[in-house]
Amino acid sequence: MVTRIAAPDATRPEGIANPLNAAGAAARKAGATTAAAASRGARALPPAARKAAGVVRKNVRRAATGMLGLSGERMSKVDTAWLRMDSGSNLMMINGVWTMAPGIAWEALCERVQQRLLQYPRFRQRVVEDAAGATWVEDRHFDIAAHVLRETLPQEPGQSMQRALQDRVGELAMQPLDPRRPLWQMHLVENFTGDDGQQGSALIVRIHHCIADGIALISVTMSIVDGGAEPPKRSRKEREAAATAEDWIADALIKPLAGLTVKALDLAGDGAARSFKVLGDPEKAMQHGLAGTMDMARVAYQLVSDAAALALMPDDSPTRLKGQPGRAKRVAWCPPIPLEEVKAIGKALNCSINDVLMSCVAGAIGGYLRSQGDDPAGQEIRAMIPVNLRPMEEAWKLGNRFGLVPLVLPIGVANPVERVYEVRRRMNALKGSTQPILAFAMLAVAGLMIKPAQDALLNLFGRKTTAVMTNVPGPKEQLTLCGARVTQCMFWVPQSGDIGLGVSILSYGGGVQFGVITDTTLCPEPQLIIDAFAPEFDQLSLLTLMLPWGD
Repeated sequence: MVTRIAAPDATRPEGIANPLNAAGAAARKAGATTAAAASRGARALPPAARKAAGVVRKNVRRAATGMLGLSGERMSKVDTAWLRMDSGSNLMMINGVWTMAPGIAWEALCERVQQRLLQYPRFRQRVVEDAAGATWVEDRHFDIAAHVLRETLPQEPGQSMQRALQDRVGELAMQPLDPRRPLWQMHLVENFTGDDGQQGSALIVRIHHCIADGIALISVTMSIVDGGAEPPKRSRKEREAAATAEDWIADALIKPLAGLTVKALDLAGDGAARSFKVLGDPEKAMQHGLAGTMDMARVAYQLVSDAAALALMPDDSPTRLKGQPGRAKRVAWCPPIPLEEVKAIGKALNCSINDVLMSCVAGAIGGYLRSQGDDPAGQEIRAMIPVNLRPMEEAWKLGNRFGLVPLVLPIGVANPVERVYEVRRRMNALKGSTQPILAFAMLAVAGLMIKPAQDALLNLFGRKTTAVMTNVPGPKEQLTLCGARVTQCMFWVPQSGDIGLGVSILSYGGGVQFGVITDTTLCPEPQLIIDAFAPEFDQLSLLTLMLPWGD
């Protein structure tokens, strides 16, 4: 069923017409008049010309109805930007892997998906693009067998199933999803044996980024596992809310500034938090006089400074990881590291868990470059890091609600303790920054543009960035799916433009997983980066124990 959208009028004073409804009526009347005139003129044209006129008329009608959100549910501008960001070198898919013991059956997985996953409308809807953007439309011919597939891993002689699984994930990372269907797929390997010798199954999941970000997909994950709850039902008002420019500005830009972002970014100091709240409620700010004005001025200065910092970012150090990517991917991941050990190091060094893990990532990349005969001394690379901009209780609504901050990784610092303190210093410098919001706004603006203009805008990030790196907090307890224990879970973030390196960190069941996806032209063997991660962590742990202890 196609949802018909109407712009809400709850806050409009009585007796004042809604200009959106008036605009819709005018556009429909104009469209009908134009269509009738075109039809009269078309009858006098030769058959080929009539056919061409019909195509133009159809496209105009689709664009007009799409702009006004009259059919289906309009895709947000940010999600539209992700939809259009696919390229020959990078597809905007989030790829994930679960290994389970014992194995699960395809029929049981299909039943669970139908019971739980399809409660989220996005997984039943296909995407219809038009000149004004895109619309979520119910797939009337939905077929579960087209989305949950059975696989047998092809293995080369002497190749482990773990390596065969990695190769298959890399292969699927470059296979586009069918645009005629909802943009997700699961691939179940029913008989899988990991390097630990356990017999079980492996599940490869592919979801287009326009559906949701990583934080939202954790919410999806928790709904399909054993004991998981169905997502809350969206109210009629939420289902019918029009994606008008006014709603978009209010929901996507002002609300994150007005308190939600304060929590998400963990801003330092009452002044910064008050500044964001003031920006979200300017009328209240005027009532508070000079204090509000000073807060507004402070936020305005921060926004201008951060915008300049984004626009004037210097180029990364020219390493072998930076360049023009090809059209093949490869993935790798490491065994889990105990989360308690990471916490202990962070506490001893007065650093966060993120500081410790990102320092080890920087060390692993530097170690990889040294293993290839390069000297990373004095070099730095920039990684774009997603920052959540929504309260966790709203993750089930899906969509993309995150910004990006550029973190410069000191890959040339060889001393692990010195490197972790340098990472901490740089992370602290980003606290209170409005760069995540600016990046979110840039994605929203990009969603309004035609694809060539969008590509030109987003290449700002690609030219200045070597990697995309994300750290997602997963479930603290081990999960079960269809009666099988989920022994490992890992995911990989997509890279945009010419970025050829993606780094993912996921905490799960008391451990921390580190995964890498690379373009094979720039880095043929990502396992070499993975293999350098655990030694970096062990070295940092040893040096931490050797430091002098005081009160």
